[in-house]
Amino acid sequence: MTTVRIDKWLWAARFFKTRSLAVRACEMNRIQSNGIDAKPARDVKVGDLLQIRNEGGSFEVEVLGLSETRGAAPIAQALYRETEASAVARAKAIEDRKSMPFLDKLIEGKPSKKDRRTFDRLRGRQ
Repeated sequence: MTTVRIDKWLWAARFFKTRSLAVRACEMNRIQSNGIDAKPARDVKVGDLLQIRNEGGSFEVEVLGLSETRGAAPIAQALYRETEASAVARAKAIEDRKSMPFLDKLIEGKPSKKDRRTFDRLRGRQ
């Protein structure tokens, strides 16, 4: 096997729980292969550089192995290697999220109209 569909590979490498979620991510241009937006049927080869955006964060990985079947997590992690820049950026994003105060936990009960306006300003809405 020299190539695999990108949606199957993303599912097998455990970036997405289902193959349909991997297909949807490709259709929404959240997956790039060697700098080009990837469609679900695009082939992945060993050595390709993929940029993946999902709910877990933004990953930049190099493909080390190919698989069409979903296996155990250690096997899936052997299919790719995350770049150093990507790992550092994800760690920084996690730290930033941890350091931000959670506004939802500060207020008990239903927010007042004034509270909702404050939330909207903080979120950049007018």
